[in-house]
Amino acid sequence: MNWKQLLEKQVEDAFKVADRLIRLLDEKDLAWKPSDGSNWMTTGQLLLHMGKSCGVPMKGFATGNWDMPSHSDMNEKKTEKKMPPPAEELKSVSTIDEALKLLSFDKALANEALNHCSDEELESKPAPAPWDPTPLNLGLRMLQMIDHLNQHKAQLFYYLKLQGKPVNTFHLYGK
Repeated sequence: MNWKQLLEKQVEDAFKVADRLIRLLDEKDLAWKPSDGSNWMTTGQLLLHMGKSCGVPMKGFATGNWDMPSHSDMNEKKTEKKMPPPAEELKSVSTIDEALKLLSFDKALANEALNHCSDEELESKPAPAPWDPTPLNLGLRMLQMIDHLNQHKAQLFYYLKLQGKPVNTFHLYGK
């Protein structure tokens, strides 16, 4: 299996499960967040983040066009470490349908980004990230973005469990 086949398979699997998990939610669940601890995203905020967590950065790596103001100049020397904003400042989806549309669009961007790359580029093209200048190869960076979605997919799975939804491991990994 080459890089492109591997990444296409991983994209398909990650987005399929994320879509299935989102469909287990109701509109009333969007405002829910864990009650213990602090700085938790609401379910709606998590869904908005998931809808931009894979394809958007993959497009940035593939094309160099980040379309994200905070990542507009990768070469600018960073003098201070930026912290993410507190959860209270994050935007949220308003509906489950909006979350599903964002996820579908992000999947299309991921596939478009992969179509933009050759196996040779995925294997050997250096791909520093705006948040990490280490020049890892493009294929590994793309895989990291799929892992990013998978991390938040698992977070959503635990949100569902904590809300009392009847989910089990098959919901997270089942085909």
